[in-house]
Amino acid sequence: MENFFQQGPTLKNTWKSDSLLQKIMKHFFSAEKHLEIFQHLESLGEKAAGEMLNWAQDAESHPPVHVPFDPWGRKIDKIQTSEGWKKLEALAATEGLVAMGYERNRYGDLARVYQMALLYLYSPSSAIYSCPLAMTDGAARALELYGTEALKKRALPHLLSRDPASFWTAGQWMTERTGGSDVSGTSTVATPASMSSGFAADHTLTGTKWFTSATTSQIALTLARLPGASTDSKGLALFYLELRDDKEQLNNIQIHRLKDKLGTKALPTAELSLQGTPALRLSEVGEGVKRIASVLNITRIYNSICATGHFRRALDLIQSYSQVRQAFGKKLIDHPLHQQTLQALEADWTRCLALCFFISHLLGKEENNVASPTEKTLLRVLTPVVKLYTAKKTVQGCSEVVEMFGGAGYIEDTGIPRLLRDAQVFSIWEGTTNVLSLDMLRAFGKEKAGPVLVDFLSKAPSSILNSTEFKVQSREFLQALCELQNADAQTQESSARRLAFLLGDVISEYAISLFEIRHL
Repeated sequence: MENFFQQGPTLKNTWKSDSLLQKIMKHFFSAEKHLEIFQHLESLGEKAAGEMLNWAQDAESHPPVHVPFDPWGRKIDKIQTSEGWKKLEALAATEGLVAMGYERNRYGDLARVYQMALLYLYSPSSAIYSCPLAMTDGAARALELYGTEALKKRALPHLLSRDPASFWTAGQWMTERTGGSDVSGTSTVATPASMSSGFAADHTLTGTKWFTSATTSQIALTLARLPGASTDSKGLALFYLELRDDKEQLNNIQIHRLKDKLGTKALPTAELSLQGTPALRLSEVGEGVKRIASVLNITRIYNSICATGHFRRALDLIQSYSQVRQAFGKKLIDHPLHQQTLQALEADWTRCLALCFFISHLLGKEENNVASPTEKTLLRVLTPVVKLYTAKKTVQGCSEVVEMFGGAGYIEDTGIPRLLRDAQVFSIWEGTTNVLSLDMLRAFGKEKAGPVLVDFLSKAPSSILNSTEFKVQSREFLQALCELQNADAQTQESSARRLAFLLGDVISEYAISLFEIRHL
């Protein structure tokens, strides 16, 4: 045994090895579309198990570097990224990771479903390049809804480009020293100004952004407060800015440092100051939070898809390793307790997968103006739920997978610890579990989501209503909902987290039966 070397886990084409994703896509797309779409997904699945892994490893091994000055002392604040990171960006453009969601003339309300299948395959091998893609998509949607015609003409062709040379990404700069999800303390000030700018800027912004992901992007959306506006969230407006001028110099932006994070090491995340940065206002005062919600709707669904893809990657690796690692006289996969643990993880992942694609279709319906009033309310109440639900399941699942690898799971150069370090971000970005639970609670109040959910669940197809699992989950959720409606405000708030997970359970059961993907 002294010459023994353990074989590590291997990946196969991630589309071909994912039978449940295939079933979901067959559920949505007609047979005549299968060849076209499935060939594309199979091609990306091959890249995700091949060349993308090399690019991601290069990006992780050569994290971004902040270069504050040039050799002669000039302030340049350049962020250098690896060749692998740049290749992952180029692939995202050519594969249409953002563009696909807007090809509504071709795919209608299923454009988002197709797009999210691509994202699901791409993200686990992307060194989290999916983060700037999420904000790029969110910015594209916000500009589509609220941008002037001139701004749409200027920015949207870049944000939706399939040409790496012209593709732009976007940042979303909301976090300040006063807090993350609570934007009411935003101290960035917007001063009206008459300016000559390539995007017709009408304000300058001054303030510090404590956490800005995708700081190498070309544009960003941010919140700021106009002089004299109220000091709470009602005093905020939404702004568009471009990071660099036509000479590629930063537009009165000073980068202080790159953040040293628990995970997502390849992703350039900076702390910076806006020092009279030209910006264009996209909302009236008081409408900023409401309008940036259109960005959050997109980024939260991205977060959910990426978390679920990350969960699948962890499972693929441990499933592979279980076939080659021997312990106590037999392979791991032949130990009943190991099998049971894997089955429980696969069941959790299946819930996440079903929930994600159910809600992705609701998003597509809303954007194509074919969503019913019930579906619009479902999208509103379920978007925070799918994010918190998939994030928490993924963190728990990746922790279990790291443990199942034993000592190898704790050694950095196996790559396994990164599964857990990167997974933790999914429950923090775009709202923590508690913040999102309270957002769901607001939907019960403002959108009257409770009666809508009761009616929706009662009218489920008979194939779903007859499912034992669905009966159990719906009964528990409806009981908790009834208790919540009769409770005082403090009790409602303290119960929100439990209700959110019960809602995730019941809707995922609904979707599992709908897609016929129950994991055995």
